[in-house]
Amino acid sequence: MEMLPLTYEGAALRILCAIFIGGLLGLDRGLKNRPAGMRTYMLVCVGSCLIMLTNQFIYQSAGTGDPVRMGAQVVSGIGFLGAGTIIVTRRSQIKGLTTAAGLWAAAGVGLALGVGFYFGAALGGAAIFGVMTLLHRMDNKLQSNARTIEVYVEMSQDFSVGDFLRELRTRNLELHELQREHDAPREQGVRAYLATLRAQRRTSHIELLEDLTKIPGILFIEEL
Repeated sequence: MEMLPLTYEGAALRILCAIFIGGLLGLDRGLKNRPAGMRTYMLVCVGSCLIMLTNQFIYQSAGTGDPVRMGAQVVSGIGFLGAGTIIVTRRSQIKGLTTAAGLWAAAGVGLALGVGFYFGAALGGAAIFGVMTLLHRMDNKLQSNARTIEVYVEMSQDFSVGDFLRELRTRNLELHELQREHDAPREQGVRAYLATLRAQRRTSHIELLEDLTKIPGILFIEEL
């Protein structure tokens, strides 16, 4: 397949497609109140498309050079923007990985559009959109019934870690990791921990947390 020649009409069409597909991908992130929304995805997709158009324009005008040199820099350079959406919360949770991966993938769609590979851009855009929207519910369902669960738990001062372990064993739960949280809470007589628990079989995390809440020494518990 030969590279499509660059024309003014073709450039306009590619930019418009980048706006549409980038906006479609960013719409899902915006509705979920993620760090990068519709406008960010649009800009990434259009920017990478424009870079590829510029590279092809230089290649056609000069009649020499590498038609993908500038596009290669987008693939590596988009990392700084993705890294800005990834944060580690106070409770050691990592947020923004899907958004960062989506931005990187949107740049790929923009590059494909910039070079005139409409079929690849449409197919890739549809696949990315499907992963970020249609598979979101499936991913949540798998995580909500996984055998391993990470929790933040607050215990009373007279409820020891040994008591906590014994209560877990009666519920067929194993404690894989326990980390003391020194910054919270501020109330006296309360200790906070980050814990990784593992069940012997798949179970609903909602039911599991409801059961753990009934333990007298546990004041508060939530899934991370």
